[in-house]
Amino acid sequence: MEKQISSKRLTKVQVLIMAIAAGVCVANVYYNQPILKDIASSFGVSESEAGSISVLTQVGYGFGLFFLIPLGDKINKKKLILSLLGCLFCLLMLMTFSQNIVEVWILSVAIGIATVSAQVILPLAASIDRVTTGQTVGNIFTGILIGVLGARVFSGYIAEWLGWRYVYGFSAVMILIVSGLLKIYLPNVKNDFDGYYLELLKSTLEQLKRFSLLREASLIGGLLFGVFCSFWTTLTFHLSGAPFNFESDTIGMYGFVAIAGALMAPVFGKLADRGNSQRSLTIAVSLVIVSLVIAKIASSSAIAIAVAVLLLDIGVQAIQVTNVARIYTLDAQSNSRINTVYMTTYFIGGAIGTSIGLLCWNLGGWNLVTWQMLVFTLIGFLIIVRPKITPAKTNK
Repeated sequence: MEKQISSKRLTKVQVLIMAIAAGVCVANVYYNQPILKDIASSFGVSESEAGSISVLTQVGYGFGLFFLIPLGDKINKKKLILSLLGCLFCLLMLMTFSQNIVEVWILSVAIGIATVSAQVILPLAASIDRVTTGQTVGNIFTGILIGVLGARVFSGYIAEWLGWRYVYGFSAVMILIVSGLLKIYLPNVKNDFDGYYLELLKSTLEQLKRFSLLREASLIGGLLFGVFCSFWTTLTFHLSGAPFNFESDTIGMYGFVAIAGALMAPVFGKLADRGNSQRSLTIAVSLVIVSLVIAKIASSSAIAIAVAVLLLDIGVQAIQVTNVARIYTLDAQSNSRINTVYMTTYFIGGAIGTSIGLLCWNLGGWNLVTWQMLVFTLIGFLIIVRPKITPAKTNK
């Protein structure tokens, strides 16, 4: 029997299940990154052809962010989540038994699209829990972050011991399990938007004009996620070269340090619940600045880099959790559309950060990359501390 709720609080069990489900789901975007070489060898294709898998998955995810997440304001979020998970399960099974690289490319796009169910879970939780929104969102966001950071470690080890196909097979089983749990424990929420789909997309874009806070949060989120992506994209190159010369498994251990940082996210969510979002953002961006300074001046120390990873991850994730908690206070009936605007900007910021980070690495190595990340972070800091104008709402 499906669970129904009448209060405005989610139980701890519901939040835990939603966090696990979101993490298990979003991990599918990142599983392919450590196993691209294995896939290339399996099908006898070049590494550049296999590299397209990661890009295509990201393209699919971006497509789903804009075109599917807004549906959470029009149709039953629970049904939308379960439908997407059902599709994801089928796609993962097809990937497990794929026969050629073209099939893998097509399935990668489709998997990216279906993976956005994690971004429907967040606004669902926020629309229900009006009392401790920041803490609840922080817990679920922690699940997403652990999924993002742990995916690379998980897929790397599974592929090494059993083969890359088992990565998708095990993921399909996990998706099946969390689907069953969500079917039982996920609450149903009524939606008020009754317009057409194109009107829904138009309304999504209009959220930017409605809320100055959303514009600010989206810009800060995009900048800092750009720093995060730039850091992790170039860190592999930095650690694999002199003076470290680390192997991939050793580099992967830094992911566990980042996961420890992600566990701090709910703390900053609680600050947002208490009305201390400005303080939370200021502390968080300061941690990022300190981490980048450490990474720059102690670039040849493995321990210093580990400290930088921890501080940067705490700071970036705290900024995202605080931002998400803030934007979900704007209009509960438009949470999915608001989330679409924020996450699309967030995703674009990450793509820009990755591209600029790679460019800086090629031009000036780790020294130039750290300068680039500091510039991005300082811009975010100035946006946070600038004098605020009370955000005005307009009629939907």
